[in-house]
Amino acid sequence: MKKTIMRKYAKLAVQKGANLQKGQGCIVSASVGEHEFAEMVVEEAYRAGAKWVRVDWIDQAVTKLHYRHQTITELSKVEEWEKAKMQHMVDNLPARIMIASMDPDGMKGVNVEKMQKSNMARGKVLKPYSDAIESKHQWTIVAVPSPKWAKKVFPGERTSTAVERLWAEILSAVRVTEDNDPVAEWSAHNKRLREKCEKLNSLDLEHLHYTAPNGTDFTCWLIPGSRWVGGCEALQNGVEFNPNMPSEEVFTSPLRGKCEGRLIATLPLSYQGVLINSFSVDFKDGKAVAVHADEHQELLERMIKMDEGACMLGELALVPADSPISNSGVLFYNTLFDENAACHVALGRGFNETLNGFENMSDDEIKEAGVNDSMIHVDFMIGCKELNITGHTRDGRDVAIFRDGNWAI
Repeated sequence: MKKTIMRKYAKLAVQKGANLQKGQGCIVSASVGEHEFAEMVVEEAYRAGAKWVRVDWIDQAVTKLHYRHQTITELSKVEEWEKAKMQHMVDNLPARIMIASMDPDGMKGVNVEKMQKSNMARGKVLKPYSDAIESKHQWTIVAVPSPKWAKKVFPGERTSTAVERLWAEILSAVRVTEDNDPVAEWSAHNKRLREKCEKLNSLDLEHLHYTAPNGTDFTCWLIPGSRWVGGCEALQNGVEFNPNMPSEEVFTSPLRGKCEGRLIATLPLSYQGVLINSFSVDFKDGKAVAVHADEHQELLERMIKMDEGACMLGELALVPADSPISNSGVLFYNTLFDENAACHVALGRGFNETLNGFENMSDDEIKEAGVNDSMIHVDFMIGCKELNITGHTRDGRDVAIFRDGNWAI
């Protein structure tokens, strides 16, 4: 890929994704194999006025070795220096830019019990730090192709060709071309998403009913007074940022513990480096009570038992089948992209910002209002071209929200 267009993408991530402010710190997370793009992001961050930039390097192969050779006790430890790094983030509220490029099957063969038990133990220690920065700083996730990810998406191509093809698809999805202004493109896109949110918010929906010929038949209630959001988000000081690039969704956090029925996954889920292709989830009394999968069912069963909130929903997201990523026909095997090709839900943590007035509410008040809390947030896709969604308003009307996979409002 041309360095000029890579530079343009890096600039977009800094300016429109994280919207780094002059004098603010910045943390970049990246795989060691993608150092070239990471270096561009660092340079663009300094050009935007970053006071300092820290890069947290990741190597999936090394992480896999840790899981293979360390004991659960050792893997579960959170060292004092790790706590100090997290506290530094809490104290300074830097912008964060995460660069995704992992192999979707990169953790295949790792002992699932060891991985999940250690992640659960670490999550309990680290969660207070993540809670402390919730809705208080800007962050964004962008992606660049790694050779193994590219070969997964385009298995019939030579590695170099696969990487170039994946680069092209990623840049298309994030609205970057050689001759456009991607910042302006994203401003217009955010405006369109906001308009859709306003329509949904005006309906004052009580619950949604999902049906599809594949077996999806699911009803989920919404929090009274909550709102649909999408595109850019805003901090209390008015600074806007785009958490996910790409993003085609509008979403809300449903009422904690109130949903019924079955959801059929329509796209693969890459969870903790393991690819799960076909599965369904059954809900009763607001909780996931059963999962069914052709492979890796045990992984899903352990996932919904990670903590009290892991078996409940934290997000409902609406994405039309007639959207750019869906129309591309590319299966990315990466949730950042695939969740923007189809309607999806997420098990686990909800979003405080979907509550009006959340800024003045305590954590207990937010939970009492109905937003789910958990150490996990796992999206899985349920959208298809036959999906219908009907909304029931609080004044007793039924409104078509989606028909045949696309917007009906």
